[in-house]
Amino acid sequence: MTDNSSALVVFSGGQDSTTCLFWAMEKFTKIQAISFDYGQRHNIELQIAEKICEKYSITHEILAVNSLKELGGNSLTMDSMAVTFEATENSLPNTFVPGRNIIFLTLAAARAYQMNITNIVTGVGQEDYSGYPDCREEFVDSMEKTLRLGTDKAFVIHRPLMFLNKAEIWELSDQLGHLQEIIESTHTCYNGIRDQLHDWGYGCGSCPACKLRADGYRLYMEKKNGI
Repeated sequence: MTDNSSALVVFSGGQDSTTCLFWAMEKFTKIQAISFDYGQRHNIELQIAEKICEKYSITHEILAVNSLKELGGNSLTMDSMAVTFEATENSLPNTFVPGRNIIFLTLAAARAYQMNITNIVTGVGQEDYSGYPDCREEFVDSMEKTLRLGTDKAFVIHRPLMFLNKAEIWELSDQLGHLQEIIESTHTCYNGIRDQLHDWGYGCGSCPACKLRADGYRLYMEKKNGI
């Protein structure tokens, strides 16, 4: 029998997926989390994901997806390529990992299928993601339909951040009562820096992910404080 009170969260340990984790904890009785080791530039985010799940007694699994690193061609799996959000000749930044969310959602659905769970939660959103095609609502809608057709299971892909910008994501984490937790515990920095604490969290402060996070925090705090 399908358990509609449970959800599987695609979890990286970053700001967005952790906000989704807390969102899911409010919506569902039982939460499980799944992360992916795809040969990313550092494994700090996986360590962070484990710590957060351990703190909240959430069952957490890490699956290896080695082929994405082997395919290369992007700065998140190639240390030799500098991280940038500037558009390439393909009109996408080199931080775009082709097929990543297709694979992640497919594997998450396969695991959810085995656990008789139909609710999958992901932190993708189309507002602040440089036009990543696999973060758009159209893509997630299509994946949801494909997973339903391919498994004969009524999967629902929840995407609470789909139409939120970074400032609004900070606001949501505050509404959920976890603003400070997001600041201190999550990891976003592409360079894996954890020894520099800013008002918005740990990070190098100069990579595209840090800048996006910092700008969003500043805008939200200005709104919150009526500036």
